[in-house]
Amino acid sequence: MSHTVPFEIPALQAMKKYPETLFYKGDLSLLERPKVSIVGSRNISDYTRAMTYQLAKALAKRGVCVVSGAAMGVDAAAHSGAGADNTIAVMGNGLDIRYPAINQKLIEQIEQKGLVLSQFVDGFRATGWSFVVRNEVVVALGDILVVTQAEIDSGSMRSVAFAQKMGKEIWVLPHRLTESSGTNRLLLDGEAKAIYDIEAFSARFGVSVSSEIPKDDFFYFCQGVPTLDEAIERYADRVYEAELEGTIRIENGKVLLN
Repeated sequence: MSHTVPFEIPALQAMKKYPETLFYKGDLSLLERPKVSIVGSRNISDYTRAMTYQLAKALAKRGVCVVSGAAMGVDAAAHSGAGADNTIAVMGNGLDIRYPAINQKLIEQIEQKGLVLSQFVDGFRATGWSFVVRNEVVVALGDILVVTQAEIDSGSMRSVAFAQKMGKEIWVLPHRLTESSGTNRLLLDGEAKAIYDIEAFSARFGVSVSSEIPKDDFFYFCQGVPTLDEAIERYADRVYEAELEGTIRIENGKVLLN
């Protein structure tokens, strides 16, 4: 059963119009994490599928929540790579419908462990325009947008237009000249940056840590490599407890995650 989100989501203020109603299933605390939106084509190459999966997995290890639209292709690879408990799926239909059917099991897992959002009431079936509405939410939620494959006339390029209006950074995967004409054009025009190294790109969000470490406020604070004095001032004894547990280490007056 879906519920109405009981508060405003600040990231969605970047939309042309804030959603009148937003329904959800799952864990709303994922909205508080750093987020990266990953979108792209439904029909993708093996290279794109593998790189999208690896990128989402690398981000999730740093506590980043991956946002996508639960469609076939790039979306499914992004959700799967991140893991159901590290992802937000935004739907273009009512939440009583798991669409597309091929991703039904994946969507169900995200409902149980992650977060699924929709602007549409139960019973609403997806249409062309509802996917456009869905895409704007996907883009707005992310701190940045990554497009891993897209042709120049594809719906994913509409997501790029949303990101440009919102002033968000756009990143893409490098492709052959004959593939992914949309992302290649973005690079040519200087409107996107290329991800040449997944680990280096993901490191922008902090260090990779064990999935057993809780991703709470203290975790994200430590991802910023604070000084020991800053950490003690804000979290007091929690710092020393984390050091004893092996979650963090202190080197040269800095707090580092293990």
